[in-house]
Amino acid sequence: MKKGYKALLEEANAEVEAISPSEAHELAARDDVVLVDIRDPRELDREGRIPHTLHAPRGMLEFWIDPESPYHKPVFASGKTFVFFCAGGLRSALATKTAQDMGLSPVKHIEGGFGAWKEAGLPYDPPAERKP
Repeated sequence: MKKGYKALLEEANAEVEAISPSEAHELAARDDVVLVDIRDPRELDREGRIPHTLHAPRGMLEFWIDPESPYHKPVFASGKTFVFFCAGGLRSALATKTAQDMGLSPVKHIEGGFGAWKEAGLPYDPPAERKP
């Protein structure tokens, strides 16, 4: 293997801006900022969600960002600041670097992800009760 995930993360963390959950919470109140949840839909169902976030599954991110893609989402051409997060901050570091490499700017990610957000006592919608 030429480059494993640790090397990819090291490169990403050297190039992207990581912010604390508290900083992300403050930014989320602004109209020019979009928090982007890149977790798998099953994770959202299992763990809950941060209110008023955009869900963009990690596997679709490049396609949703690129205006030439048939899957492009106009929000990514809005000129807003994007703050990505995942469960623990690893995937969001890689996603933020990818978005930055694609020309999306400004971009940041939440250090520690959704887990750190919950640990900080910030508001989130708990998972819906499962029916048998």
